[in-house]
Amino acid sequence: MRRGQFVTGAAAAGASALSVPMIARTQQNYRWRMTTTRPAGLPFYQVGPGSAAALAERCDKMSNGRIKIQVFAAGELLPAFEGFDAVSNGSVEMNHGVSYFWSGKTFAAQYFATVPFGMSFLGHYAWLQFGGGKELWKEACRPLNLMPFAAGCSGVQMTGWFKKEIRSVSDLKGVKMRIPGLAGRIYASLGVEVRQLPGGEIFPALERGVIDAAEFVGPFLDARLGQKTRPRTTTPAAGTSRARSRRSSSSASSGTACRPT
Repeated sequence: MRRGQFVTGAAAAGASALSVPMIARTQQNYRWRMTTTRPAGLPFYQVGPGSAAALAERCDKMSNGRIKIQVFAAGELLPAFEGFDAVSNGSVEMNHGVSYFWSGKTFAAQYFATVPFGMSFLGHYAWLQFGGGKELWKEACRPLNLMPFAAGCSGVQMTGWFKKEIRSVSDLKGVKMRIPGLAGRIYASLGVEVRQLPGGEIFPALERGVIDAAEFVGPFLDARLGQKTRPRTTTPAAGTSRARSRRSSSSASSGTACRPT
């Protein structure tokens, strides 16, 4: 999620040491591995401000070097979508990704990544931290042996970039589109053939014609998607005769899951 929140993770890390003397706790060190759903080098998500790597660096600094987290991009240790199960069964300690990727494990997961035309990223974080959202998230993940916590937020996302111009809802029928979560369910109800692809596979899939449209997060990636879907890169805007690209009022909050100790 954007700007990493480490409070929950820190509490989980210290839970196993609560019954021992303070001097023993301060000497204990942790060496964890964190897989992610993103390709290596992806700015803002895998590396740079607000990224998985930045979270690991912050944990190192906040713990005075006691918590070292080695970050693995998608495909380096595990395929993009296998980190969730790996944390659940204890193969790795942490995974960084967007909660809606795990809706197949628990339907409730997608609500913690916000929903199409839902809250802004500020509203979403307020709900997580002060409105009971964090507690509901923990409850949803408890049967899966996971401890979730917020670790960044992409902000508002585009509703999609298309290779052909979309002038009406009927134009969506049969379009093969990469879009996960509740937004994917909405598009599927309109006739779109929804594909769930990790970030590293989106651009190759567009180039090969495996998909006709896609969404990804943030202006940096919107610019690349616009280039890949030229000359038609539009979705219909309500109340206008011309098609133009729109942003939905939702944010894809990234989360980190770790095993409770």
